[in-house]
Amino acid sequence: MNGLSKGIRKVEIALRWDPSPPGEPPTDLDLVAAPYLASDPHGDPAYVVHFDSRSPDGTITLNRDSTDGKGFGYDEVMTVELDRLAERYGRVVVGVVIQQHQTPLTFSGVANPGLRIREGYDVLAEDDFGGVQGATAATVAEFVREGTGPWEFRPGVQGFDGDPADFARTMGATRRS
Repeated sequence: MNGLSKGIRKVEIALRWDPSPPGEPPTDLDLVAAPYLASDPHGDPAYVVHFDSRSPDGTITLNRDSTDGKGFGYDEVMTVELDRLAERYGRVVVGVVIQQHQTPLTFSGVANPGLRIREGYDVLAEDDFGGVQGATAATVAEFVREGTGPWEFRPGVQGFDGDPADFARTMGATRRS
């Protein structure tokens, strides 16, 4: 990054998938985001944003929420305004959780999943969850900054297998490089 760069400022994380076949329970994927204090970037999240919630300061918002994938294009969209986050935050982790019904569901059972992360019109990352087929959830992005410096994007999809509530508590654990 050169001296003129302002870093990553405002990102959109978008998620798409096809609906379940007729007679099957609906497939419901959820975007989840959690900011971490700069003083403890791998500790407990300061708060978690998911369906039916938003950040206390309005910097992380779920703009579109789908419970069945029946939308056109991207079914679930979240906006993270990194440039507005308080200086006390030094890390934001974004993940995707598959809501579990009677039968456990992994990404291999989700029809045509897709992820796009962009800043404005610039696509920062795209993924189809092919690398985490056996997972029930995955972290999909990490944004970090040193002190009051610019935000940097660290891409990478990492799978998780377990209860969605456990994922929200552990998604900020140190990510593999």
